[in-house]
Amino acid sequence: MACRIAAPALRHAARRSKGAARVAACSSRSFGSLASTGTSSQVEQAGASSTPQTGSRPQHGQRKQVVRMTTEEAFVKTLQMHGIKNSFGIIGSAMMPISDLFPAAGIKFWDCAHEYTAGMMADGYTRSSGQMSMMIAQNGPGITNFVTPVKTAYWNHTPLLLVTPQAANKTIGQGGFQEVEQMAMFKDCVCYQEEVRDPTRICEVLNRVIEKAIRCSAPAQINIPRDMWTQVVEIALPTGVKIERSAGGQQSIKKAAELLSGARFPVILNGAGVILSGATDVSAKLAEKLSAPVCCNYQHNDAFPGDHPLHAGPLGYNGSKAAMELISKADVILALGTRLNPFSTLPGYGIDYWPKDAKLIQVDINGDRIGLTKPVDVGLEGDARLTAEAILAELSEDAGNLGREARKELVREKKAAWAKELEGMDHEDDDEGTTWNQRARAAHPQRMSPRIAWRAIRRAMPEDAIMSSDIGNNCAIGNAYPSFKQTRKYLSPGLFGPCGYGFPSILGAKVANPGVPVVGFAGDGAFGISVNELTACGRNDWPGVTMVVFRNYQWGAEKRNTTLWYSDNFVGTELNVGVEYAKMAEACGLKGIKVETVEELEKAIADAVDGQMKRNETTLIEVVLNQELGEPFRRDAMKAPVEICKVQASDMVE
Repeated sequence: MACRIAAPALRHAARRSKGAARVAACSSRSFGSLASTGTSSQVEQAGASSTPQTGSRPQHGQRKQVVRMTTEEAFVKTLQMHGIKNSFGIIGSAMMPISDLFPAAGIKFWDCAHEYTAGMMADGYTRSSGQMSMMIAQNGPGITNFVTPVKTAYWNHTPLLLVTPQAANKTIGQGGFQEVEQMAMFKDCVCYQEEVRDPTRICEVLNRVIEKAIRCSAPAQINIPRDMWTQVVEIALPTGVKIERSAGGQQSIKKAAELLSGARFPVILNGAGVILSGATDVSAKLAEKLSAPVCCNYQHNDAFPGDHPLHAGPLGYNGSKAAMELISKADVILALGTRLNPFSTLPGYGIDYWPKDAKLIQVDINGDRIGLTKPVDVGLEGDARLTAEAILAELSEDAGNLGREARKELVREKKAAWAKELEGMDHEDDDEGTTWNQRARAAHPQRMSPRIAWRAIRRAMPEDAIMSSDIGNNCAIGNAYPSFKQTRKYLSPGLFGPCGYGFPSILGAKVANPGVPVVGFAGDGAFGISVNELTACGRNDWPGVTMVVFRNYQWGAEKRNTTLWYSDNFVGTELNVGVEYAKMAEACGLKGIKVETVEELEKAIADAVDGQMKRNETTLIEVVLNQELGEPFRRDAMKAPVEICKVQASDMVE
């Protein structure tokens, strides 16, 4: 069966006919589901005319007509059926058969400077929009650069399509050019992976990989030996399998509702699942019914509206003291859409706040994670929104009445006290016996501290902006400051903890949300890992972004560890003071500005966002700070070394 060629695709069809036979030439609007006129085994004669449906999703439960086409056409048709319009990576020969079809198919390929950052862009795109994107690159060294961003997306619960072209079957195993075991490499980084073993199965495998990514809310991998391309096949496009999500077991729903209905001090802890399922409004109804404060899990500051009276703020490292103090009083906790990562509830500000005797209801779409880190009284394997709705419907009429007014008053008191304390926190404390922060202030008394800078940023940020963050001391200090009225506004690096996330993720977010202001943040160490994207993001039709780089000339988190446990024996912690990031941006054709005062910082953000939205400008703001260091990341995992057998340079063999 042949598809009609629309005018925009004629050029591509003519060029490709010189290679493998292009049996079914397809227009940029004709890669949808095909109308079925018979059984899946029927094949129309070549040259017969038909008009495929356009813009169709997989038609679940319906048989599809067998179509004669090339494997790359089949691949792109399947992408279109799932609405995958954006791809991030670097071009390579092993993917060219499908990338050649991208323009005609309406798929945008964003050519990045490095695959590492391309993967982070895909994560930012999908997290900020809820729309799946694709990562693709050259087999071997191109694909190896995806490992860190794919694992990052895995723990960010981001449904992404990872396409890994592979060395050809004919030579694989011989140690040929750009050959590596790509399936083994991603085994622990994806929720599902499958290799195409036969050209006729390319649609089937791709469709299954996409559906697994959506179902498991994680990256999934399709591995394709490059000699699978340019094959002519007769196959039916996939119909898909729609599996409806559930709210969990009915008995468990009733038990959870009973616990919450009788609670003296119920607390709700919202995780990523609330964002992914669109459950913030339902969790708000639950909170209001129970007068329960709502905490956000670590790095998910946008999991509950920040302007809601029951919003308590984020738990975890440098989070909200109000949230910590409130959850410490809980007798029942509803952990909604969270795996309860152990790092997310570590003590903070000297408060070991997780209540040891509270009843815990844990809701997660992945049952394997329920009860993994904390004892659970009721476990619910289900969609966060559906589960919250089911619990709400089962609550007793008088649920929340026990101690309601006193609880609401305590929420107000704790929030007000923390807001006042946070506003007055200008500097970082030194542990007893250490003086680094005192010395840092004395060395550069004119420079802003991280907290003074974060307060200025909070004042200057547009209310509707999407914000990204990075791993590192200065960004970590900022965890307590941002809150959001809507979800999908906060792109943190997540619990895999990769440096170099802030810049590429905000680029991906802008691609997905061109009409929304976006502002990224990173320390100078982490930014150095993604700085090469300055060479890419100013070309062609890349949208403008605003990027803030904190410049304190050090790897701050590691330096803090050194001050506390290694007697200021700084190894590998110092950055080049001669590097000028703002000038680097200008050299790449972008705008760059260096600021040193609160007034300059606030004006720079306002001007940069104005330029971003009105003139499509990308601006890098280099913010000079003092070298104060905040709370260490892993106080729980560090201790001072003990010398047993002295190590000395004189023992080195020449």
